[in-house]
Amino acid sequence: MKNSRPVATAFAVAGYIVMIVPIMFVVAVAFTGGKTLKFPPQGFSLQWFDAALTYQPFVGSLVTSIQIALISTFLALLVGVPATLAIHRGKLPGKGVVEGLFLSPLIVPELVVGLALYQQLIVTMRIDNFFVLLIGHTALLLPYAVRVTGAAVAGADPFIEEAARGLGASPWRTFWTITLPILRPGIFSAALLSFITSFNNVPLSLLLQSRTTQTLPVTMLDYVQQSYDPMVAAASTLILAATVVIAVIAEKTVGFAKIFGGINR
Repeated sequence: MKNSRPVATAFAVAGYIVMIVPIMFVVAVAFTGGKTLKFPPQGFSLQWFDAALTYQPFVGSLVTSIQIALISTFLALLVGVPATLAIHRGKLPGKGVVEGLFLSPLIVPELVVGLALYQQLIVTMRIDNFFVLLIGHTALLLPYAVRVTGAAVAGADPFIEEAARGLGASPWRTFWTITLPILRPGIFSAALLSFITSFNNVPLSLLLQSRTTQTLPVTMLDYVQQSYDPMVAAASTLILAATVVIAVIAEKTVGFAKIFGGINR
């Protein structure tokens, strides 16, 4: 085992380098004073951050991305949490099949889901693209709600809930005073993962977008195909900074050990 540690450490360091170095390049280019994507940066300037924050397509698509991510996360939890409780605590027949159906969006390619939603809901039923995006993102996030919340349910002691009911608490009171506090780290974890997944989604959003409804990643992709200035690098750096802030808040409020520790149980 001792001989394998240097090898494992070398692979870990190589993995960190592969992940971090490209990000460092993007962040460095975002502060360039030049007019093109070039490394090393030409001088130091904040001009591209100002350009990214005032570029109307980025601002409009950012609002759309946040709206879709928040609403789809809420809907996924609204469906996923009761489904998780029914799978792990209820007497539901065929629990494995039901859980497999909720987890199936992880297996089915997003392009297939997007094409099906586009043909049935947009082309055939003429439903607005925004609502179809909500449906698609909600379906995409259901596995996170069921899997992550399910880990919290599996790690909880069911006898605590039985003891509360034995002492006269109603099922509704037991849920609010016992079950929900136990599930809070799992729900927080599922919400965090769901929001990030929805916000960064490209394949599904690319198929279901319209001229008036575009998410930020799709808008940035379109911009990169047409322009070579560092504004996209600045926008990416802002998103990275926001992600770090969210991670710090999550660590201070709940803690990553509580948030993600139960997923692999």
